[in-house]
Amino acid sequence: MIRALYTAASGMNAQQANIDNVAHNLANVNTAGFKKSRMEFEDLVYQQMKAPGTPTSQEGEAPVGLEAGLGTRVVASARNFSAGNLRSTSAPLDIAIEGQGFFQLTMPGGQTGYTRAGAFHVDGQGKIVTADGIPLSPAITIPANALTVSISKDGIVSATTPGADPQQLGTIELANFQNPAGLQAQGGNMFVATIASGDPVTSVPGSEGMGTLAQGFLEDSNVSVVEEMVNMILGQRAYEANSRVIRAADEMLQQVNNLSR
Repeated sequence: MIRALYTAASGMNAQQANIDNVAHNLANVNTAGFKKSRMEFEDLVYQQMKAPGTPTSQEGEAPVGLEAGLGTRVVASARNFSAGNLRSTSAPLDIAIEGQGFFQLTMPGGQTGYTRAGAFHVDGQGKIVTADGIPLSPAITIPANALTVSISKDGIVSATTPGADPQQLGTIELANFQNPAGLQAQGGNMFVATIASGDPVTSVPGSEGMGTLAQGFLEDSNVSVVEEMVNMILGQRAYEANSRVIRAADEMLQQVNNLSR
């Protein structure tokens, strides 16, 4: 009965983490470029009272063993990098990636960050930056007198200035990874590379497996509200079931304590 208390408690802790993850996904349902995640669980160690194959007589042996599981725990939050829907914004510096790849950003301190959120702006020096002021890498500067900015599917950025032909300002390069799920989330729609993700492979859009760019569009979050609501209900019911196990074990212990009365 004491074992049941701790086993059920581990289940409640795991489901609490599951509900926390659902809440995070739902909170970012309107975050551009956000990628949902799910919790992965594993069972804990087993207390083995009898091993399979234990001799039962001179000629026989037990076909199965006797063991008691000790609960569960959360081992990973696996991020799903499937593409979200594209939403038209008509903003010239809103860029969506159609396919695989990440925008590269130069983070404070010189580290390279990676994002799928393509809501870019122009800072005081004319550089293309995120809403947090983090510049695109390689850096692209737009002239102060630019009338229009054009971004092609293969990442070529051009601008039109008064009395002049369109001039090419630079090329947006994308990065991809052998294991995108191994990227480490930094917040602010940003990821950084890890040993698990592998080294980045960079190329222009539309080559070497990279997606193409769509100017005037943003990639929406890939969170499904219906799916997350179902996950929330399942997590809530599992949490409730584990709490009832604790209540049942407590009542059984109470009966044992009353035996001496």
